[in-house]
Amino acid sequence: MSGHSKWKNILHKKEKTDSQRAKIFTKIGIEITVAVREGGADPFTNSKLKDAIAKAKANNVPNDNIERVIKKAAGDNDSATYEEITYEGYGPCGVAFIVETLTDNRNRTAAEMRHCFDKYGGNLGQNGSVSWLFSKKGVIVVDLNGVNEDKLTEDAIDAGAVDFSSEDGIFEIFTDSTELTQVREQLEKKGYSFLSSQNEMLPSTYIALSNEDDIKNMNKIIELFEENDDVQNVWHNWEEAIET
Repeated sequence: MSGHSKWKNILHKKEKTDSQRAKIFTKIGIEITVAVREGGADPFTNSKLKDAIAKAKANNVPNDNIERVIKKAAGDNDSATYEEITYEGYGPCGVAFIVETLTDNRNRTAAEMRHCFDKYGGNLGQNGSVSWLFSKKGVIVVDLNGVNEDKLTEDAIDAGAVDFSSEDGIFEIFTDSTELTQVREQLEKKGYSFLSSQNEMLPSTYIALSNEDDIKNMNKIIELFEENDDVQNVWHNWEEAIET
């Protein structure tokens, strides 16, 4: 859930260990729980829940798990209250980071985020310190294996896509952030399935690193963020997010 980078690298990264997959399932479960509490258990009337379910399926969360989390959240009297908090700052070599969290203890999360930034030569900034470098867009990713690219391009435009790109058998469809659900549903009706479908923070410029130690520290700081239970998404403007 780290990005935004070339999908040929993200596909490599999706080879997760069992413990990493379990952590991802847990984080998405919290996202679904929050969506149900805010808008109800019916994805047809709760677009936030619908998007969370789509994200769960893209990450191979079993349907039984998704249904179980929804049912539990709908009848849950748990007093824990989660809030969405976004942290901004710089990592090694001035790479910009936006870290999205869901937390039931903002003091704990703030301290942990500061630690993550500090440990590998970064620094936690104030709100707005790096967000101006990013724009929020819906991103739908399709594996072109067995898919007619020309037809997909036509269907994506008809569905309301604002841009698209194709590289190494991977097709990315970009939408306005408010139109993601609508565009995805139109493509689903035409039989397409997706590697990923979510709103992402896309950087306007990227920073390339060539020093081996800098690259190592970047991988370490990303891993540290993703291991944190409160972190939902990590966005950055490092040009190469995965070592190949």
